[in-house]
Amino acid sequence: MPFRAAVLAGALIAPLWSSAAPVNYTIDPSHTYPSFEADHMGGLSTWRGKFNRSAGTVVLDRAARSGTIAVEVDVGSVDFGHDEMNAQARSSKILDAAKFPEARFNGTFSAFDGDRPTEAKGEFTLHGVTRPMTMKIGQFKCIDHPLEKREACGADVQTSFDRRDFGIDFALDMGFDPKVDLNIQVEALRDPT
Repeated sequence: MPFRAAVLAGALIAPLWSSAAPVNYTIDPSHTYPSFEADHMGGLSTWRGKFNRSAGTVVLDRAARSGTIAVEVDVGSVDFGHDEMNAQARSSKILDAAKFPEARFNGTFSAFDGDRPTEAKGEFTLHGVTRPMTMKIGQFKCIDHPLEKREACGADVQTSFDRRDFGIDFALDMGFDPKVDLNIQVEALRDPT
């Protein structure tokens, strides 16, 4: 393509790209699993678990490099693969799911690599306490989903926090490390227009 034609084509396409509107997505709960790792007995082993029920929305404008994310997790759906530990985690000793049934993250995309979000900053609420939190977005990809027949986006998201900041002090007097690593495997489907 001659240089002038390429410049003209770029000039015609650029306004279309820059005027792209935000797109709304709904998190797919059957493909989204917030999981976590926490210390057991001061380094004796690492306990791993997940939450089986979550929901949320994403608004993403890839052209403008902006957007928001809102995720809610059903704390009572905690699952270590161990019934006794699940019951203890739901109890008032740890998560107190009866009193605080949801954990939430509400944030905005705060960094991009091209049009791919790499970070979200916002507020995380757990155990009735809200604190600022930054989520790092690793893998991120959008495709035309062959089964859903609409766009789907997926990501792996990571962060860490100190559970003492959220009033969860279970077994710290026994030497447990209060650090919790949180990982979210998330997929979201574009809302019908």
